[in-house]
Amino acid sequence: MNTQIGSDVILDRMMALHPKVIDLTLNRVWTLLDALNNPERTLPPVIHIAGTNGKGSTQAMIRAGLEAAGKSVHAYTSPHLARFHERIRLAGDLITEAHLTEVLDECYRANDGANITYFEITTCAAMLAFARTKADYTLLEVGLGGRLDATNVIDTPALTIITPVSMDHEGFLGDTLAKIAGEKAGIIKRGVPCVVGPQAEEAMDVIEAQAARLGAPLLAYGQHWHVFEERGRLVYQDETGLLDLDLPNLPGQHQIQNAGAAIAALRHLNMPEGAFEGAVQNAHWPARMQHLKGTSLNDLAPQADLWLDGGHNPAAGEALSAHLRSLPKRPTHLICGMLNTKDVRGYMRPLAGIADHLTAISIPGEINTLSAEDTEKAAKHVGLIADQADSVETALRQIAAAEPQARVLICGSLYLAGHVLRLIG
Repeated sequence: MNTQIGSDVILDRMMALHPKVIDLTLNRVWTLLDALNNPERTLPPVIHIAGTNGKGSTQAMIRAGLEAAGKSVHAYTSPHLARFHERIRLAGDLITEAHLTEVLDECYRANDGANITYFEITTCAAMLAFARTKADYTLLEVGLGGRLDATNVIDTPALTIITPVSMDHEGFLGDTLAKIAGEKAGIIKRGVPCVVGPQAEEAMDVIEAQAARLGAPLLAYGQHWHVFEERGRLVYQDETGLLDLDLPNLPGQHQIQNAGAAIAALRHLNMPEGAFEGAVQNAHWPARMQHLKGTSLNDLAPQADLWLDGGHNPAAGEALSAHLRSLPKRPTHLICGMLNTKDVRGYMRPLAGIADHLTAISIPGEINTLSAEDTEKAAKHVGLIADQADSVETALRQIAAAEPQARVLICGSLYLAGHVLRLIG
């Protein structure tokens, strides 16, 4: 290991290896894994998670449930918010700087200058770390799609999961829900059970067809398991019986469905009763309707009810709108920054009926940010009252001056969420 440099330097070097044209393929990943003596073949039992919305929250709940049952768990997720280390959790703990530097350096040297994407080479580094650290389970979250995602190299996972599929990343995954579902369903493996969250009929047809081709048993929402809220409790039911649990500690009605998928997975793994309560009560997942009360940003608007969310597609906009409607009535302001690759109007449209005002900003330090001016135009196009500011802090001060007791949601992008989390330390 080169002890003279840190992980940031190696990660910067890895960016330079990026192919000139993005072609989704697993060939580069297989080549590097072969050079590393195939760490993917010696991972603890893998639970592989794909979907458009809810992957991270579902993974967080499964991890919380497994840990409540006394299991040690590796977890891989992306993108990170504040630091790259967040992507790799070894037996419950974030990877250390020394360990991260070691596996990154080893992958960089084994790749020997060949073209490879940043996500592909860092995924290989995660698998190297997982293979060398003892644990009971490995949770792998897909980065993009599924079929050709760098995580899709496990021949026989213990379980696969497909959370709700919706329109996103159309340039890579296809321009219809059926095409996108086909890419997500690419993680289904022959004979391996697959937990399926709520799906539109068009997506479910594709998932069922792929599972039938591969003889993979489905554990599908609405067919094999049901979950709903009743009298302030979460009720889950399958052929094994009924569970009456606390509501998820992660806010939002959509988290009930994510909790259902997590519980279905834990049931399949034969986890004890305490795992289910652990899943709904102990999960931690930053920037998903995260309350920022008591942070340094809240000091700029001490009477405001301040929240942070990284959702960025139309389905996320719908989920946010539903959650905001469920909260006690209060003037609601959005501070919004988005990437120029997203369906900005589709995301904002559901929020237009609930938010009183939107302040548009550019995402600091992000080359693909939509400009504050264009974000403001998109907001006005869907019927929001909007203006712009040069920073989150300026926007917050402006809102606090005009309406001190407002509810303020900083939203639109995980990259903006990461910027905010770095601001508050």
